[in-house]
Amino acid sequence: MSESPLSTHAGSIAVGAGGLFAAAHLGMFVTGDRSDLVAMMKDPLFLPFNSAYALAFPLLLIALVAMYERQARAAGGFGAVAFCTAATGTVALAGDMWFEGFAVPWLAQVAPATFEADRSGTLLSAAWLVSVVLFALGWALFGLASWRARSLPPALSVALAVAGAVGFQAAIPPWGVPLGLAVAAAGIWIIRQDRTTRRLKADPDRGPFAAASR
Repeated sequence: MSESPLSTHAGSIAVGAGGLFAAAHLGMFVTGDRSDLVAMMKDPLFLPFNSAYALAFPLLLIALVAMYERQARAAGGFGAVAFCTAATGTVALAGDMWFEGFAVPWLAQVAPATFEADRSGTLLSAAWLVSVVLFALGWALFGLASWRARSLPPALSVALAVAGAVGFQAAIPPWGVPLGLAVAAAGIWIIRQDRTTRRLKADPDRGPFAAASR
């Protein structure tokens, strides 16, 4: 296992990133009204959650790197492909969400007519599709890589894979909540696992095979 600062604190990073990701999207779901996008983007209750969701993406990327460091050797080539796909998708969707979080509210103020424009068949819609596909595929593959590497319990790995696939709709509240909760749950497990490992290293006599070795 790598002993870099990121991998050492992977659990805490994952809990923070996943928790913010889920909480921000849940807040957007509760306060948002997608039937009137212009009004929603002017709503002072919605805007903080919208901005927080954009800021959660860089933290999610850091959590991805930290968790990958812990399983890179065991995950092998498949894990490397999964990580690169998830990282690319997260970066791509982070750009989209930054625009949603900070530029779109401004457009709602100065150019509300842009919300009625037809974006189908444009480079914008194509780029959006690539972003969400890579994001969902990457996190689904990362969950499978964690299962193959046995770096997480099977149930958590499957939850991460399923939540990643659901992340295809991560731009629409509350579909980002499952991924945030899965990442946070993985972080909690990592924290507990690391505490157990440190306790056993500090007191080897408490290990499961200590008595048998005497």
